[in-house]
Amino acid sequence: MGSGIAVSGAAEAGAGNVGKVLRVRGDVVDVRFDSDAPRVRDLLHAGALPLEVSTLLDARTARCIALAPVRGLALGEAVRATGAPLQVPVGKAVLGRVLNVFGDPIDGGPPPAVTQWRSIHRDPPPLEQRVVRGTVLETGIKAIDLLAPIERGGKTGLFGGAGVGKTMLINELIHNTVQHYRGVSLFCGIGERSREAEELYREMGEAGVRDKTVMLFGQMNEAPGVRFLVGKTALTVAEYFRDEMRQDVLLLIDNVFRFVQAGAEVSGLLGRMPSRVGYQPTLATELAELQERITSTQSGAITSVQAVYVPADDFTDPAAVHIFSHLSASVVLSRKRASEGLYPAVDPLASSSVMLAPAVVGQRHYDIARAVRRTLAQYEELRDIIAMLGLEELSAADRAVVARARRLERFLTQPFHVAEMFSGTAGARVPMQDTLLGCEHILSHSRFDDDEMDYYMIGSLPHPAQAA
Repeated sequence: MGSGIAVSGAAEAGAGNVGKVLRVRGDVVDVRFDSDAPRVRDLLHAGALPLEVSTLLDARTARCIALAPVRGLALGEAVRATGAPLQVPVGKAVLGRVLNVFGDPIDGGPPPAVTQWRSIHRDPPPLEQRVVRGTVLETGIKAIDLLAPIERGGKTGLFGGAGVGKTMLINELIHNTVQHYRGVSLFCGIGERSREAEELYREMGEAGVRDKTVMLFGQMNEAPGVRFLVGKTALTVAEYFRDEMRQDVLLLIDNVFRFVQAGAEVSGLLGRMPSRVGYQPTLATELAELQERITSTQSGAITSVQAVYVPADDFTDPAAVHIFSHLSASVVLSRKRASEGLYPAVDPLASSSVMLAPAVVGQRHYDIARAVRRTLAQYEELRDIIAMLGLEELSAADRAVVARARRLERFLTQPFHVAEMFSGTAGARVPMQDTLLGCEHILSHSRFDDDEMDYYMIGSLPHPAQAA
């Protein structure tokens, strides 16, 4: 098993303490040692089964979480301490590889030829080493670039319930940014379906960007301890590229809610009293430990885009609330827009970004974004009147607002490269200036001779104003 590699080198120096399996309850294993118990977060081995120490029951007894199925584990079986936490390989050798939580390849290739190993449990950089750049990462996706621009070196959340397009949007972000991004990209799949992992691996190869990408997976069928730790493995690899290679890193996580869910499973297995809505009492602390490591330093930046499942579309859910507090931009996906076929289903009124300020994006971009939001908000207010009385009963000014809003809604849709096999429409990456020109054109008119469907699922707006 790969966990055997993860404790080689310096970790072996602290090895030697031996204990026995005292109790097994699900994925929780109690181990009694002959001498002092190992430290919390140390890695143990019960034969081929890796265990991580979660808490100490007394000076000689450790309660551990299994990082693989416990089938075949017997009471009294010998347990060996490694003397170190779980360590993973880092460096250029992991580029282009698909790894698990232990840093072992799951792409069928040989183990990466690395000489450096790092513990996955690391402190975030001190405040004096952090820097705030205040620059925008252009994605080529109109709705995001216009209304919720992503901060380079910041954290962006993609919020939505099941089936509204979070994973598809993450895949399109990978496609659009990796080819135009000079740094290294990491994809971290937490609780991913194996089908999605295989599709992503194939698409990265077809796009020719796999050699600049590292993919790490703790999949849906794996133990909760694996799903809980794989995010820290990804961050350890990202931190090496940022700190030692002095490169910018694009970190894509799908799905952060699965990290919270795995933490709740681990907490329940350990017998902790649940908190609000059944979540673990350590929810805020565990999220902060993960999120605070995603930051910019003088060496480089880690820019993170995180898909966040929202249970029952309830944005007051404690997991969603805690995740919101760490983000610099929030892209909210709307089930209502998805049902209308408006993809990506970005809610223009609920999405936001600290980058959408005149000092960052410029006065023109800021003014256009505000005008788009204002027009769409006015349309929302008029929807009930239209449903009851009909469009003909509106004033001329209100009818003009409706015409602009419906065209803006359709212009902010976009064909995705990663959805070409489903839609049959070629994908489009739209530069920021084309997005601004298209919105300006729509906002400047009160009467239209064209059909609103002419704006649906297109890239840049084919209008003479763009040539000016």
